Amino acid sequence: MPAPVIYYIRHGETSWNAAGRLQGTQDVPLNDLGRRQAADAGGILAELLARDGHDRSALPFVASPLQRARTTMELVRAALKLPRDQYALDVRLREIGYGVWEGSTLAEMQAADPVLFARRLTSKWTMAPEGGETYAEVELRMRDWYDSLRVDTVAVAHGGTARALMVALGIETPASAADLLIEQGAVYVFRDRGVRKHS
Repeated sequence: MPAPVIYYIRHGETSWNAAGRLQGTQDVPLNDLGRRQAADAGGILAELLARDGHDRSALPFVASPLQRARTTMELVRAALKLPRDQYALDVRLREIGYGVWEGSTLAEMQAADPVLFARRLTSKWTMAPEGGETYAEVELRMRDWYDSLRVDTVAVAHGGTARALMVALGIETPASAADLLIEQGAVYVFRDRGVRKHS
């Protein structure tokens, strides 16, 4: 049986994204641009599902439980003319936890702990601030989520979880994925051991 195709959408922009603050597990809502990005992603997804011959109402939809992902999912489903609230939540899709760094900019992190910040630059995949988690840990839970899929699926989650999924599936390496930009307002299609961005 072929591996499921994943239509993956990163949540739209928040005020913390715009300010360059690490959100992690903090529940920051979408801003106005983020809401437009979510609706745009819904339009792109509609075209992709039609191209691939999918009945949009028959596909499973699943989101991270964080508010920015849930709101994005509801705007995507509205763009598809589907009931906004008929989707599942999966805690494995939540963003990487940044612990004590949540709410900080990179400059603030560097000023607060230059030694840890320098270490992060060379071993981003395997180190975590106090109370946070490593990308390697997120990679394991994203692999577990992926292995639980049985059919093509629409997922709305985060930039960190997208990077971790790419490494879990052998599409990227920890080094190449660590600073990879995951666009908002786009749809990433994971298929045949690769990924393609549609925007």
